[in-house]
Amino acid sequence: MLLVYTHNITPRLKYVFKHVCTRILGVEVSFTTKVETFIAHDSLKISYTKQQLGNEFFIKSHDLLFEQGLNDIEIHVQSWWHTKCFFFNGEKSAIPFDIFAASFYLLSRYEEYLPHVKDNYGRFLATESIAFKHSFLHQPVVDIWAFKFKDALQLQFPEFKFPQRNYSVKPIIDVPSPYHFKLKGFMRSFGGSLKDLLKFQLKSLYDRFMVVFGLKHDPYDTFKYIINKQKQSKFKFLFFFLIGDFSTYDKGINPNNKKFVSLIKHVADYCEVGLKTSFFALDDFSILKKEKLKMEDILNTSLKASRQSFSKLNLPESYRNLIELEVLEDYTMGYVNHIGFRAGSCTPFLFYDLDYEIQTPLKIHSYHVIDYVLLKDQSLLDKKKTLSSVLKEVKQVNGEFIPVYHNYTFSEVERWKGFKELFNIILESGNEA
Repeated sequence: MLLVYTHNITPRLKYVFKHVCTRILGVEVSFTTKVETFIAHDSLKISYTKQQLGNEFFIKSHDLLFEQGLNDIEIHVQSWWHTKCFFFNGEKSAIPFDIFAASFYLLSRYEEYLPHVKDNYGRFLATESIAFKHSFLHQPVVDIWAFKFKDALQLQFPEFKFPQRNYSVKPIIDVPSPYHFKLKGFMRSFGGSLKDLLKFQLKSLYDRFMVVFGLKHDPYDTFKYIINKQKQSKFKFLFFFLIGDFSTYDKGINPNNKKFVSLIKHVADYCEVGLKTSFFALDDFSILKKEKLKMEDILNTSLKASRQSFSKLNLPESYRNLIELEVLEDYTMGYVNHIGFRAGSCTPFLFYDLDYEIQTPLKIHSYHVIDYVLLKDQSLLDKKKTLSSVLKEVKQVNGEFIPVYHNYTFSEVERWKGFKELFNIILESGNEA
């Protein structure tokens, strides 16, 4: 067990030390404000305060973990070996940066509470983040810092054995609509046919009629393929089905359709299933609650995980609503236009409510790449290079890699050619030594 001496044990301090020491490094941590208790401890121990007590392992603390609410924080990002860090703390500290304050800043999404430019959907942009502006979005810096902290501790406590954690993959399959043509109802099918006709999209019109009359397989119906992949993989896939009402933003299938319900149940026999909330559920608690209860009714069990439509988050309201409904995990945090680590970590973390200054029970699984962002790379070779780069970053710290695919990504549609191979690379990354 690691004992931390500090002048003030705050919720922020306990939260971030537990993430870095326990969740990432696998070491239990406790805290004391008593010097005699600290001196008597005969295992791992550090002091985290303004002044060093003696010759112990000392990290000079930044004020952030002892403050409340939001303040105007001055941040200077500097290079540190092959990465970047901030909150430099001088020569006397055992490591040159207060990695705990810096980690808290990223994990709490402090910057997303400050004034910033949003995109057309009201989302926080990657380009607004400190990580993008200072070119470390591509690295899970919180995990990298944790391992640098571990290395420094190991030098001071050479006899202590740190546990080893293993790299893992959590594939996400997002299903905004399970079918391209099937189960859309007469009016939507008629409207789609008319649209194809007016735009002279004759192949689409032909495919539509062939699928509707059961003469051809629906291109988005890739569930058999994905389930076969699940059977071959040691990593559990997590599906998110949209069951909200049809709207401008959400064009799924009627959740009362028996064939759709049957599909969800079938997938749940092999994979984990969560709720993809509709766009309007984001701002309307009653809609969110209705969708959650509907999914629980389909699954015949309590809902464990959610993912918000369009990867949109309204902090802290989005997460507070999930907490009130006792949803345990969320997979929304990430960027739709950039690969990288929005919260700076590839280790799941608990949501910290900055307004109430409390650690909540909601576990955040931040995703690192979404299929759409790989479309930017022209060739399959470029896509492989991009994917390999982010996989390497996660593997170096034995983290959890989270990719987001859609059911149609596995189709034979031209723009998604090669994406099955990319998915295989992701799954096989866990088999490499």
